[in-house]
Amino acid sequence: MHRFCCGLALFLFSVSAAVAQVSGALSGTVNDPSGAAVSGAAISAINVDTGAVRTTISNDAGRYEVLSLPAGEYEVHAKKQGFSEEVRKGIELAVGQDVTSSLTLQLGAVTEQVVVTENAPIVNLTTADISGLVGERQVKDLPLNGRSYDELMVLNPGVVNFTWEKTGGTGVSNSTTGNDFAVSGNRPQQNMFLLNGVEYTGAAENNMQPGGTSQQLLGVDAVREFNVLRDTYGAEYGKRPGAQVSIVTQSGTNQFHGNVFEFLRNNDLDAPNYFDVGSAPRFQRNQFGASAGGPLKKSSTFVFGNYEGYRENLDQTAVTDVPDANQKPTCAGACAGIVQQILNVWPKPNGPELLLPNGAPSGIAVLNATPLQTVREDFGTARLDHNFSPSDALSGFYTVDDSADNTATVFDPYATDIVALREQVFSAEETHTFSPSLLNTARFGYSRAGYFFTGQPTPGTPAATAPSFVAGHPIGAVVVAAAQPQTRRRSWAWPAATMAATCRSRAICSRLRIA
Repeated sequence: MHRFCCGLALFLFSVSAAVAQVSGALSGTVNDPSGAAVSGAAISAINVDTGAVRTTISNDAGRYEVLSLPAGEYEVHAKKQGFSEEVRKGIELAVGQDVTSSLTLQLGAVTEQVVVTENAPIVNLTTADISGLVGERQVKDLPLNGRSYDELMVLNPGVVNFTWEKTGGTGVSNSTTGNDFAVSGNRPQQNMFLLNGVEYTGAAENNMQPGGTSQQLLGVDAVREFNVLRDTYGAEYGKRPGAQVSIVTQSGTNQFHGNVFEFLRNNDLDAPNYFDVGSAPRFQRNQFGASAGGPLKKSSTFVFGNYEGYRENLDQTAVTDVPDANQKPTCAGACAGIVQQILNVWPKPNGPELLLPNGAPSGIAVLNATPLQTVREDFGTARLDHNFSPSDALSGFYTVDDSADNTATVFDPYATDIVALREQVFSAEETHTFSPSLLNTARFGYSRAGYFFTGQPTPGTPAATAPSFVAGHPIGAVVVAAAQPQTRRRSWAWPAATMAATCRSRAICSRLRIA
């Protein structure tokens, strides 16, 4: 019995936390023309998009409260015998926020109706949250290069996107795939992303931000809005001390709606940068997809689905140093054989020779290359909502983001990094109203992210056909210049073995490592 009570208390606590993360609330007072409180008035909150109705009754002080409402546009109706019906329209309810809408009932017949259309103020009377809402119009209308909607977080004060400053990048060891945000001075790994109240986790070697190998958080058409709580949020939010980013997905409505899109970027109008040789390197990015939503049964059952694809081919600009034609590494004695064949893989320079300060040859020359990076990402989401009655509603949601990346290392065109990433989130939520003063929200959620990182010789280069030290196994990654040896990771990591060959020029050959 003791264990049961403790488990029940823990469950109820988790439910209260869930309510605050993905829904909003309507509250206010009902008064007569003299300002006196009106008790026992029947209050109905109607979702304009879906027709879903939630009801309650004003208390002795004339106050009413409707909790755990999905984000959207609402109408509030108030009725009582001896008064005209009061209707308040144009109430926009956002995720994680409360709206106060007070009503004044005029004397008259119940069949009469007084309609007021205005935007009710959004307030929070219970906590000292410092939050920033990124609404539906901003998410859908603001231009985004790459369609990564989390970049809209910087619309709020105290949020800095420093992705471009981070160590590594997609397809680079010690990297993170998603964007990095410092919120109120906190580290990015201290931020928490919630998708419909369930943790939206990413996977990488560090900074587990959600997002695929494209370094984008796809799904703009699947997101209705999100709210960023920066620091002084309530106790129902936890696990991380940084920002709490609560994302709410789009749902179907009584009207069918959808779109089909494709965005294209390429190098046709690009200018070469300082390190490019000749014209700008090849670049092609295609983003395409579709979304659709509507009723399966009007005012009762709704469905929404979204798919987005991402394809990118990018020739990166690579400049590195290699031995010149007079310093090609050779081995003798115990170093001969397979080691010599591997040393023959060393790339030939195609740039100028570097000179010492006194003008003498250094034995080092420049290699210019355009190693290819390819990115594939497929994002999909589906949502089903069903209203059993004004007191019982059920919703379910599933999203999956599957992506892969092949990146020839910028400082070593003979080594390729391979990344595979798959993120999944599922949630099911049931809201039941037992009475005007008792409501329960139960949610089940599942979130998983799998990450795999390894390295291999770049296909199409001499390294790809180099002999192996172990018969029947590939050579692994051949690393030249000052690049790091590749590692292989699947939720854990171990350092790659390295070997330095004894060569005629130790200063040069010490820079050849075989992983």
